[in-house]
Amino acid sequence: MYRFFCTLSRRLPAIKKIIRTDKAPLPGGAYSQGIVLNGLLFTAGVGPADPASGQLVGTTIEEQTHQVMKNLGAILQSAGFDYADVVKATVHLQDLDRDFAGFNQTYQQYFNGNLPVRTTVGSTLKNILVEIDFVAGKE
Repeated sequence: MYRFFCTLSRRLPAIKKIIRTDKAPLPGGAYSQGIVLNGLLFTAGVGPADPASGQLVGTTIEEQTHQVMKNLGAILQSAGFDYADVVKATVHLQDLDRDFAGFNQTYQQYFNGNLPVRTTVGSTLKNILVEIDFVAGKE
């Protein structure tokens, strides 16, 4: 299967679409909220900012995780995807020991048992507790 995919991918032109929605925080630098490439959506890392005001939402890991997931949901929706299409998540937590349990309990509510693969790491984050990015795809 791998050889077939590689052979096929060399013959077909890559179709790339930039995703931008005002229902998620706008990029604060030189990057896109998301890119769809050949049926896969790759999102940027998203933090817990309110899209309208740009202000940080929440002081607990649970509150911030809900806001991040809402923001990612808006990007998914604007690209024609939903949480069931997410195949990979990368999660950055400011403090793994303190925040993992609260994050995990909140995060799993968005997937209805259809959990993507996930990498969770401790990171130095500027004034936020959590940042997440997704890869989503449709069959």
